[in-house]
Amino acid sequence: MLHRFLGLLGSGLAIDLGTANTLISVGGEGLVLNEPSIVAVEEGTNRILSGGCAVGHLAKQMQGRTPQSISVVRPLSAGVIADFELCEAMLRYFMRKARRHGFRVKPRVVVAVPGCITPVEKRALYNSTERAGAREVFVMPEAKAAAIGAGLPIAEPVASMICDIGGGTTEVAVLSLGDIVASQSVRVAGDAMDQAVVDYVRRHYSLRIGTTAAERLRIDVGSAYPLEEELVEEVRGVDAISGLPRKAAITSEEIREALGTPLLEIVEAIKAALDQCSTDLASDLVDNGLVLAGGGSLLRGLDRFLGEQTGLPTRVSAEPLTAVARGTYICLEHFDRWRSALQSSDEDV
Repeated sequence: MLHRFLGLLGSGLAIDLGTANTLISVGGEGLVLNEPSIVAVEEGTNRILSGGCAVGHLAKQMQGRTPQSISVVRPLSAGVIADFELCEAMLRYFMRKARRHGFRVKPRVVVAVPGCITPVEKRALYNSTERAGAREVFVMPEAKAAAIGAGLPIAEPVASMICDIGGGTTEVAVLSLGDIVASQSVRVAGDAMDQAVVDYVRRHYSLRIGTTAAERLRIDVGSAYPLEEELVEEVRGVDAISGLPRKAAITSEEIREALGTPLLEIVEAIKAALDQCSTDLASDLVDNGLVLAGGGSLLRGLDRFLGEQTGLPTRVSAEPLTAVARGTYICLEHFDRWRSALQSSDEDV
């Protein structure tokens, strides 16, 4: 009764705590915050710059351009907390910013988590979120949140398949009758793609570039399937031999070659999930196909590539970047209906 009463006083929060970006929705309002999951701190300490405000967009502006006395870091790695203190500080900042005009009552919080999260990592998430200002914390699988957010008919007695490619992890799941019946979670996604581009450019051009430049190459000219007209992009970096700045022209064919290994790992994850399905579920997917979500799904030609590799009709969801956030928000707004799909800290003891 106390939780129900407190829920009437303050809006709950739905959080997509991603390796690359954090998205927060407020009950009754929808998505109100979408910022990079990074913070800027003094080197050798965990003191956040600008009075604790060098978080998200402000920290992103500093990335790659800081003196030795400043570090720009990610508190999360591969979808889970890597630095508890910084993650807590980042969450507290984001939660306060999202509830700027709300009541001061601590909110109920629903957080989407990767399927590969360990009990220790989940406990760290509960603790950090509670210390950041949550009254009670519930978690749900990212794959289920993405499927709900993508509008898949997961409550029906028919198979639906989602592949959510985020920054740190790729979540693959087959759902039916409101629950996950087969799943696979691998720590290979956008970050691994960017690192593959960094390694390729250094290996073939003796040019050192940062992951930010690699991400820009992946977005601007990257593809998973041959393009009708291949693209060329200029990249700037540091010569690995002379140490001097220089630039090079990189083609979309080269980026496609660089992305080959992480893309094949994603294909293997999809096939592993399919192997767990019964024949009836697998037959449903021949018609219903595979739906892609997450920022990684925006790679050119990825739907065609995965369609050829798996034999399933494949499409990208309408708004892939916010699918997990929308699904988490729906569970928050219809909490009583989706309560059975959520786990709380008390249940995971």
